[in-house]
Amino acid sequence: MKIDLVDRFSPILPEPLAQALIGFVCAALAVLARGAVDVIFPYAGPFALTFPFVLFATLFGRWGAGIGVMCFSAVYAWYYVLPVTQSFTFEDPRDGPRVIVNVFSGFLIVLLAEYFRRFVRNVLLERDAIAEERRLLLEELDHRVKNNFTMVSAMVRMELQAAPEEAAASLRTIQGRVESIARAHESLYRGDGDIGAVAMRPYLSNLCASLNTAYFQGRNTIVADVCDVPLPRDEAVAIGLVVNELCVNASKHAFPEREDGRVEVKMENTAEAIVVSVSDNGVGMKGEAVREGSLGQRLITAFSAQAGGSIERVDLDVGTKFQLVLPKKQVA
Repeated sequence: MKIDLVDRFSPILPEPLAQALIGFVCAALAVLARGAVDVIFPYAGPFALTFPFVLFATLFGRWGAGIGVMCFSAVYAWYYVLPVTQSFTFEDPRDGPRVIVNVFSGFLIVLLAEYFRRFVRNVLLERDAIAEERRLLLEELDHRVKNNFTMVSAMVRMELQAAPEEAAASLRTIQGRVESIARAHESLYRGDGDIGAVAMRPYLSNLCASLNTAYFQGRNTIVADVCDVPLPRDEAVAIGLVVNELCVNASKHAFPEREDGRVEVKMENTAEAIVVSVSDNGVGMKGEAVREGSLGQRLITAFSAQAGGSIERVDLDVGTKFQLVLPKKQVA
């Protein structure tokens, strides 16, 4: 428990010594407060200022510190504050019962404060235990999901080895989509950033590295220039799938009989929107219209809408560029 100073001192001080230290500090503060009040109101409320420091000592230093402060403060008030001062003699015989009642009240405060401290401590320990159990369950779930992604990817890879060229292209596309979701899952459970958010820089960078291996034999054809911004999981996965489809299209159509092509995946965080673009320096579309009815284009449009944005083609002198625009009000 954070307010338990004894726990915080435990690496360097034994528990009894830590309680004694906390009790000494609280008792000293009580004496200083008593002296400050006596300047204006001499002898007023001999025990009144004792109770806040007893409460503080018990809550932060456990019952031992509270008892110590109460005993010291009671003796101090009796000897230095009550008339006759600097004597244990009572000027007014009725002060004796008053001292007993005040001391009893102080010990009762220690009892109640210690009960409250232990109750809060137990609640926090139970909360931490539940949080730890959930963390372990999430780790187990994460492990199982990663194994499932790996198994699916391995099965597709095995099919690729024996598949004819027509089927191999489709299988590589499927493998790329699986990799997109797997990379998002890996970034989500990496433990960085906000819960439920995916850090886009490592996510898209890792995805581009996987696509390089799958479609360009590991050459650094696809390069990523991504801003460091976290996005909600579902939007991040949708963006990854859009990038995957566009990079797959570039690998199929942008560089016929070329090995020196370049595909750039860029993500910018502007004042109005987040813009994700995929551009290449290939042959370009030469004014051709986008094939709206094709499966790939339908998927790109659907994934763009799922991300909360819209996809558009930008005309270039050399190559092709598509950009996904996500207005800020939709990506909060």
